[in-house]
Amino acid sequence: MMSDYIVDTPNDRLNEFSVEFHGPKESVYDGGVWKVRVELPDAYPYKSPSIGFVNKIFHPNVDELSGSVCLDVINQSWSPMFDLLNIFEVFLPQLLLYPNPSDPLNGDAASLMMKDKKEYEEKVKEYCERYAKNNGKSAVEEGESAEEDISDGNYSSSDDEIPGRADL
Repeated sequence: MMSDYIVDTPNDRLNEFSVEFHGPKESVYDGGVWKVRVELPDAYPYKSPSIGFVNKIFHPNVDELSGSVCLDVINQSWSPMFDLLNIFEVFLPQLLLYPNPSDPLNGDAASLMMKDKKEYEEKVKEYCERYAKNNGKSAVEEGESAEEDISDGNYSSSDDEIPGRADL
């Protein structure tokens, strides 16, 4: 069913996996690639899956810290007629194309979108460049290598500033 997507199943658990999701074409998210965490409840498809972005995305309806998604069709009006393809081919692209700033999980994104649409779009593009583009490496692979680096103790910060040192 998800053959057109890169899917990673850590720990070989079929109810928890991540899917590589590409931003909709001709949108401010175009070119971005996100790792989306999916958790299927025991009662799936009668109960909706839990969906969250692993790498950061700037969007009014996505919590910046947890990656949780505020989407009525997933959270409130889920139907067993829906499946994972609906989520990745319809619901998430629609969410990115038509944000709802009046029901935000990210107040900063919602406020900026309502006050200055152009600046909002620039910030979205900045986040895409910084967090959702990884030079040809899939988002799933990128997430795995970052997790491995941290767990191996080989994680290094890209900041070249010394903490606590004042800028002059």
